[in-house]
Amino acid sequence: MTEATNAAAKRQQAGKPQPDNLPRPGNLVDAEIDELPAPEPTRVGSRRGLVYLGLCLVLIGLNLRTVFSSFSAVLPEVTSQAALPGWAVVVLTTVPVTLLGVFAPLAPVLARRFGAERVLLGAMAVLTAGLLLRPVELPWLQVSGPPGPAHLTALLAGTAACGAAIALCNVLLPGLVKRDFPHRLGLMGGLYTTAICASAALGAGFTYPLYKATGEWALALWFWALPAAVVLVLFLPVAVRQDPIRHQAVREGVNVWRSAVAWQVTIFMVLQAMMSFSVFAWLAPILRERGVDGATAGLVVSACIVLQMLGSLFAPALAARVRDQRAINMVVALMTGGGFALSIFGPLELIWVWAGLLGLGQGSLTAVALTMIMLRTRDGHTAAHLSGMMQGVGYGLGSSGTLLVGQLHQATGSFTAAGVLFLAVGLLAAVFGYRAGRNRFVGDPTG
Repeated sequence: MTEATNAAAKRQQAGKPQPDNLPRPGNLVDAEIDELPAPEPTRVGSRRGLVYLGLCLVLIGLNLRTVFSSFSAVLPEVTSQAALPGWAVVVLTTVPVTLLGVFAPLAPVLARRFGAERVLLGAMAVLTAGLLLRPVELPWLQVSGPPGPAHLTALLAGTAACGAAIALCNVLLPGLVKRDFPHRLGLMGGLYTTAICASAALGAGFTYPLYKATGEWALALWFWALPAAVVLVLFLPVAVRQDPIRHQAVREGVNVWRSAVAWQVTIFMVLQAMMSFSVFAWLAPILRERGVDGATAGLVVSACIVLQMLGSLFAPALAARVRDQRAINMVVALMTGGGFALSIFGPLELIWVWAGLLGLGQGSLTAVALTMIMLRTRDGHTAAHLSGMMQGVGYGLGSSGTLLVGQLHQATGSFTAAGVLFLAVGLLAAVFGYRAGRNRFVGDPTG
């Protein structure tokens, strides 16, 4: 291990507060902060090994959103060729987001038992298996009628497996980045978060061209199992080298579930998640229903997601420079809701403008919502508990956005009602963003 890594380990073992545990904006939240003894940095053996570990963690991040954007890119083809019923389309776009919230609390529990590295390895194995299973046709499950059930079971099971695996990675990856790279936290945090955004852009931009090149939607979806399998193989020697140590959970910090500030921040997170994952699940189908061809729709969604990266780079720094974040929270929430609504019923000639407004707004909104974890807490333990609350509740209830879009589309036959929905969600996000942005802290008498 490097000297910097050894120093971090000694600080943890001594039980002294680490500088990176302080609630500074942009820091990554460590889901294992309550463990005793404190988890040691990953054993890598050399500086080259540390670089290799960093590459693996970034590549894991590069696989965490393709499951959402790749499916939506070919949703019309899957729906028609696999004869999926309407309810199945709604479930397939909702289940993976719901499972992000359901499985998030399980990640620290598994890490205490098996070690974070081995849990990440297992999650990548499940993700690879889920991506392989999604397009499989199971003829022995065929029943009378259209061929939908032969694909439906595999689609449901594979999508659920992907959602569960991504939930574990979402929770554990930031802590590993923070623990193993305290001397390069800004660089690694930036690479990791950019990789996650890039994964969504890649899935949106390349899945439809893969479908056109192969003529099979199943092959286009199968492709995304390849990079996941490569990362699984690369990370295998790192994970198996670690010696799992039993840890105990020692609860420190305030009870966030009884804090009004924590609930305001969490509801703000719920509303942004409703819009964020609806972009991944429905923006491409929305554009295609409006007459945009599949390849162009994929490019528009990719550009929207790339602009999300830009928004996520600047918004947290801006939010951290002011005493409260009410103004910025309201502006980015209204940009997101308005951009989404205009993408649905605004002039199609300006679709790139609407997508740009949506991308900048959504990236900024997601980033400031996550930054609230640090800005509204006074210590690392409370920040970790607030992060767990936000991920569990935020993703669990945030999946209602994709559900409502699907239900409204089935009921009305168009996405116009969804545009009205996102105007309402954007307004609500502005209201709770105003409340969450006040200069108050979880655990204070006023919080």
